[in-house]
Amino acid sequence: MKHIVVLTGAGMSAESGLKTFRDANGLWEGHNVMDVASPQGFEANPELVFDFYNQRRKQLLTVIPNQAHFDLAILENDYKVTIITQNVDDLHERAGSSNVLHLHGELLKVRSTKDEAQVKPWTTDLNLGDLDESGHQLRPHIVWFGEAVPMIDKAVEICNTADVLLIIGTSMQVYPAASLMHYVPENTPTYFIDPNPSIGDSKHLTVIADTATKGVKKFINLLQ
Repeated sequence: MKHIVVLTGAGMSAESGLKTFRDANGLWEGHNVMDVASPQGFEANPELVFDFYNQRRKQLLTVIPNQAHFDLAILENDYKVTIITQNVDDLHERAGSSNVLHLHGELLKVRSTKDEAQVKPWTTDLNLGDLDESGHQLRPHIVWFGEAVPMIDKAVEICNTADVLLIIGTSMQVYPAASLMHYVPENTPTYFIDPNPSIGDSKHLTVIADTATKGVKKFINLLQ
């Protein structure tokens, strides 16, 4: 069974109504990114960070997977499919994908500020005073700027085994995630879905200049 490795970014979830990561002036939902997505920001103003992610969590619970999420899940009927996502939403899982690796954490989980391995599901607001079993403050289970990406080595291993690489809705400009496309075996057929692609077709790269929902359907047609 062929192994399709899928790298997804914010453009994957945009059609579900989730806003893409940052707007043109670098603000994220009106906030400086470093104020709400860095260890320094959390130390300086934890209440702001908690409120920011509480709003994101509430928004996530109001949206549903789009057709592209469902189409990727259906691909599992005929292929081994592994999704490596930069997204912190759970829309791939809700659509039925069974192999999803979250590079940047998950919005519907929290973890201990003392022990990274202590992770638990969380769907309500997270506040100061919410503690782990040992009495340490809980924080969003999100990889912030300046923090290591614990899952990157596992993602590299997955890419090493790809028969086909599919990239959806990510500029592939943010490292270390952007480096992953270089870890697939040489000459691996690669497909890049983006409505405004920054690259063009080349020998083993096919660019599909479209949204996720339309682009995934085109990819499936090309695959067959």
